[in-house]
Amino acid sequence: MGNILIGTSGYSYDDWIGPFYPAGSQKRDFLDFYSKEFKLVELNYTYYSQPKPSTFAGMVRRTEDDFLFAVKAHRSLTHDLTKDNARNTEGITRNTEGITRSAQDFKMALQVLSDANRLAAVLLQFPYSFHYTPENRKHLDQVCRLLSGLPLTVEFRNSEWQREQVYQAMRERGISLVNVDEPSLPRLPVPGDTFTADPAYIRFHGRNAANWWQGDNTTRYDYLYTDEELSEWIDRITEIVKKAKLLLIAFNNHYKAQAVKNARRLRVLLRDRGLKQVL
Repeated sequence: MGNILIGTSGYSYDDWIGPFYPAGSQKRDFLDFYSKEFKLVELNYTYYSQPKPSTFAGMVRRTEDDFLFAVKAHRSLTHDLTKDNARNTEGITRNTEGITRSAQDFKMALQVLSDANRLAAVLLQFPYSFHYTPENRKHLDQVCRLLSGLPLTVEFRNSEWQREQVYQAMRERGISLVNVDEPSLPRLPVPGDTFTADPAYIRFHGRNAANWWQGDNTTRYDYLYTDEELSEWIDRITEIVKKAKLLLIAFNNHYKAQAVKNARRLRVLLRDRGLKQVL
């Protein structure tokens, strides 16, 4: 069975002071404190701004050699796709050139983590509006080719992509499908244990159905899992680690450090079920 790394989606939240970080903590101290308990963190700031190699180099220096980073791809690769670009040939050309430059910049920055053997995964998270269409399949293929050589993982927010031909194509390309836990709402992906490539990946977004469509990046993920809800995943996790060398699990329900509470609790529940390789 493969190893299991559990962490959170992001770590630099002011509202974690008190629930997780000691009172009086400064942001410059957050990563040092976080890395003493967890061996994995998912970096989300890279979605909003292209990362700099110097920033990654600083993170490497401040953490131990066994601490790993999962890095979310910049939004230019996954979200900045307009209807005009989908319909207009000239628009597609301009967009393709921009995507190529963005992917090159992103890949260059990640080299720091790769060289240090600290890059666990690159997360390509596509929005609900990214439907299963020929244009979007071509776009996905293009981005994955541009980022080839990296440990790519793909999260779909639309259930249209949950089909065997997608899984098989990902297996052939060595790309990992992200299994998700999120509200049970129409056309959102349903939980599963599909394995396509290493590293396997599970993201817990919470089940706040009331705020999923209308909330912001805080209220949408304001949710604390119960033990019963976490336990629903134990059999799926067991099946995945039978096939995967490494399983990454990230909690995105970050409001008031609920992600930390659930990450800790899932670690205990898995160890109680005999999965001793949980880190």
